[in-house]
Amino acid sequence: MTNLFLVRHGPTHAKSMVGWSDLPADLSDTGALGRLSAFLPADALVISSDLSRATATADAIQAHRPRLPHDPALREIHFGDWELRSFREIEATDPERIRAYWETPGDVRPPGGESWHDTAARVNRAIDRLIAAHCGRNIVVVAHFGMILTQIQRADNLTAAQAFSHRIDNLSVTTIAIRPDGWALGHVNHNP
Repeated sequence: MTNLFLVRHGPTHAKSMVGWSDLPADLSDTGALGRLSAFLPADALVISSDLSRATATADAIQAHRPRLPHDPALREIHFGDWELRSFREIEATDPERIRAYWETPGDVRPPGGESWHDTAARVNRAIDRLIAAHCGRNIVVVAHFGMILTQIQRADNLTAAQAFSHRIDNLSVTTIAIRPDGWALGHVNHNP
């Protein structure tokens, strides 16, 4: 059995749509980082997306765990022209598309960005490679809100809209067990 421990990076405090922009994480809550690290299996491998908010969070919780190279395929949703803009700003210029993007996620794309289906396909391929290369291991994946939701959708066989209904806090853990008979969702948004 392979166990995934999906950790959302530390907060950026941005009040806008942050996808592929490389904003730093606020890692000043050392108590929360310590509790998170203590919750994770000591024998786990650690991997993160290549964005600094994820790599720095992985550094902060790694302890003595082996580290795998950063993987850009584990990045957040690519928001294209909506990047670093607030929902209100986008709604003022593209109201139908922004509402459709969040209310009926699937094939709707921000201009120059990814649809939900694009994101899920990219992340699923990365997770499949990771599981194949490290079958039977505990793996900590430090990444992003959208990346974690794609795997919740996959593990629980949800629609995209159902997956989006989950809350994923910064520094929370979502656990998934990959067994020969299928995937089993454990904790969602667990805050140790």
